[in-house]
Amino acid sequence: MSVQESATAAPEGPPVRVRDKKRVLTSAFVGTTIEWYDFYLYGTAAALVFGSQYFPAASDFAGTMAAFATFAVGFIARPLGGIIAGHLGDRIGRKSLLVASLVTMGIASTGIGLLPNFESIGILAVIGLVALRLLQGLACGAEWGGSALLSVEHAPRHLRGFFGSFTQIGSAAGMLLATSAFFIVQSFTTAEQFQAYGWRIPFLASAVLVIVGLYIRIGVDDAPNFKRLKQEEKTAKAPVWEVLRGHKRGLLITMGMRMAQPALFYLLTVYIVDYIATRRGDESIGVTSVMIGSAIGLASGPLWGWASDRWGRRPIAFAAIIGIAIFIWPFFWYLDNGALVLLPLVMILAMNVLHDSIYGSQAAWFAEQFPVHLRYTGVSLGYQLGTVLSGGLTPMIAAALLEFGGNEPWLICAYVTLLCGLSLFSALAAKDPTSDAIKTRGSNQPADTFEEIS
Repeated sequence: MSVQESATAAPEGPPVRVRDKKRVLTSAFVGTTIEWYDFYLYGTAAALVFGSQYFPAASDFAGTMAAFATFAVGFIARPLGGIIAGHLGDRIGRKSLLVASLVTMGIASTGIGLLPNFESIGILAVIGLVALRLLQGLACGAEWGGSALLSVEHAPRHLRGFFGSFTQIGSAAGMLLATSAFFIVQSFTTAEQFQAYGWRIPFLASAVLVIVGLYIRIGVDDAPNFKRLKQEEKTAKAPVWEVLRGHKRGLLITMGMRMAQPALFYLLTVYIVDYIATRRGDESIGVTSVMIGSAIGLASGPLWGWASDRWGRRPIAFAAIIGIAIFIWPFFWYLDNGALVLLPLVMILAMNVLHDSIYGSQAAWFAEQFPVHLRYTGVSLGYQLGTVLSGGLTPMIAAALLEFGGNEPWLICAYVTLLCGLSLFSALAAKDPTSDAIKTRGSNQPADTFEEIS
């Protein structure tokens, strides 16, 4: 029997105790929350302070573009982090890589909090900022795939979407913590104090959070199906090559499904903070709205993950992608002309309904595209490459499209609509065991093919 046949046919092993499952979910949630807290701090700081702190000689437009460009650098590094973690995670285990990624992220974020600005050390400040952002990207690229698989592979067959959503809501919790940290610091400092030193405090707090995350994560073990493969020495020898050679369809589908959702997310959480501050003169409503949407996301994420277990991943994603393509046009009209006091309600529609209905089930759905012995590499590559092409570049692309569109946002809307088309095609082509089981058996239990998908 070949390695692939053995890997994909591997039984799930002895049952995992309920207490251990709870610790896995806690680890997925807390660890990913801390990782995303650190990663999103940078996005908020890029919108609020990095232009003046590290690119003071540039014009307002050039400074904003430069700050968003360094934001995008972290996304460019994420596929490399995914490749390294995927290769090692498919060979030695998910847990080890998750511990390493958490430590790396903490070091990078604390370093940003200590980094002198351009006025103090000149170009070395910019070089240091880019280097630390690259380190954040490597850690983030390693984190998501391992956390997603640890939760999904420990899940009962009929709750994979729900279990996987605990990795996904770490994103909402991390964003909530990041925006709340800036909100609190801004509330207790003057504008001058915030620019001078206040923005550093949330980054320095990362060191404490990492210690908490490590305490929880070290007590978690790999899932029985992977441990069995490792014991029998049937893990992949060159997982990246095997994914590229034999699972291009799953890789391309996963990348395609990462087009619309992250683009919407980074427009909502990064770009519009600067957009509203520049065009409407309000620097707080954007951050406040993101905080509210992130808080509600702690409940809406698991709800949508559960819904995908009950009704299938594809139908929910299909409806949400079409919704995003339509929503984005009146959304920008509202940002320019509407009453900003209603922005939190608009954010709830955009983030907790349209965005979370896709994002909540992604951990499970992406894992269902690959066999167990290549799963870390497959989901990490697809997720991170798709995020680079969409989410990471979106704030910078949006700023450029606004300029090219004569200071009107219609090109931004057209760009998001195009990304929705790519995601829609990928969702239609993706394997969905849950939807297939519902159609063939009239059951809300997913087909028993998780270990056999190739």
